[in-house]
Amino acid sequence: MDEFSLGFTGENMHYGTPANPEVPTQIPGGSSSGSAVVVAAQIVDFAIGTDSLGCVRIPASFCGILGFKASHGVISCDGVLSNSQSFDTIGWFARDPSILHRVGSMLLPVLPTERRRMRRLIFADDCFQFSRVSSQRTIPVINRAIESLSGYQQPQLVNIGKFIASNVSSLKGFCEKSLNSQHGVSTLKALSRVMISLQRYEFKTNHEEWIKTIKPRSAPDVSERVFAAINTTHENIKTFYKVRTELRAALHSLLKDDGILVIPTVPDVPLKLESKKNLTSEFQDRAFVLLSIAGMSGCCQVTIPLGKHDSSPISASFIASHGEDKYLLDTVLDMYSSLQEQVNIASNLPLLPDTNGSIDASELLKDKGNAAFKGRQWNKAVNYYSEAIKLNSANATFYCNRAAAYLELGCFQQAEEDCNMAISFDKKNVKAYLRRGTAREMLLCYKEAAQDFRHALVLEPRNKVADLAEKRLRKLLSS
Repeated sequence: MDEFSLGFTGENMHYGTPANPEVPTQIPGGSSSGSAVVVAAQIVDFAIGTDSLGCVRIPASFCGILGFKASHGVISCDGVLSNSQSFDTIGWFARDPSILHRVGSMLLPVLPTERRRMRRLIFADDCFQFSRVSSQRTIPVINRAIESLSGYQQPQLVNIGKFIASNVSSLKGFCEKSLNSQHGVSTLKALSRVMISLQRYEFKTNHEEWIKTIKPRSAPDVSERVFAAINTTHENIKTFYKVRTELRAALHSLLKDDGILVIPTVPDVPLKLESKKNLTSEFQDRAFVLLSIAGMSGCCQVTIPLGKHDSSPISASFIASHGEDKYLLDTVLDMYSSLQEQVNIASNLPLLPDTNGSIDASELLKDKGNAAFKGRQWNKAVNYYSEAIKLNSANATFYCNRAAAYLELGCFQQAEEDCNMAISFDKKNVKAYLRRGTAREMLLCYKEAAQDFRHALVLEPRNKVADLAEKRLRKLLSS
């Protein structure tokens, strides 16, 4: 492991580096590198690790295996030499989800039999901006996996940075001034800075006397982190703990007992060996942003391998509310085979350009849908719009356009449902009100249809289509 559990890479100047079985030329990730490597190499079925700032999650991702970080405090850390008590958690690695689940049933507190819950997957779309791995290798795979499973609601999107900004008031003093469009990004960066500051404060409290007495010789990057902690003064300690408390409450209000937040685990594929020389602060900054959500809240998180990108392992992470560890492990067990099936399918498909390229993949699919619509190929248009929605399920235009195609096909109930979605994302979408009004009129729901056309007129008083339809329905309803 990395010295003092303070490294990303898994390299150790005293004992060497465990070889990453998936890509021997790349680092295994740290700090619990040895545990991850023996699992990935099929030497053992599972191994225990500890996670403070990502020590299980990073090596699980880099070695292409499952890694689970338990909720903070639910498993005793007695006997663990503490890095920082606000973050130290027990975690474990496995290749098989049933073994991951079985280890959890042994380590986690025994809970009464739980009721069956509908699962809500919530994609933190802003977090995917911090990853250089195409989101097409993760989001569509997860979306398609749950389509074949029962018990899952339609996935949602959330800007988690803006959500945190609105619900964690104690974090505002740490945010840099930024444009509104970057407000969420600024909040996530502030959260990661608070996490690092709190970790340094507790590490200093735990180890300052020993380090100053023994003066241990460590690798340059570890020494840098050690002395950054020892030499830092902290004036906002109470506020750091307040951020932690408020964040846990905020995530519980979002996720409750049935929600799962989906984020990238790490910002990039594994780095080459001897990468300490090239481990940029920019990579670390992006990594800490992703790791700080579960780290600062103490929520449980699982790293799930999703195949490879450019021959390197990639993953996504699921986060559940603090204490919902069993629920999260149940979800992984339920989804895993379907996820891996979709990974295999996706690995054989060409990768469209997306937000990391010059063209947004969902917009490209929308344009293809528009072309098919103009060519009166209604079913084809529906298929293109559906694929666009899988990539970006919070775009009102995609739903509104698909509703237009459904109207042409005579699928009025589907058109109404799509317009409901479009309006939920854009309350001023005139076309959505017009198309929902048309669908409702065809379904003989005249009163509701008239209301839709009147609403369209409020937004566009000179809209002739809405005016004629509203008058026609008013006359029909009065007769």
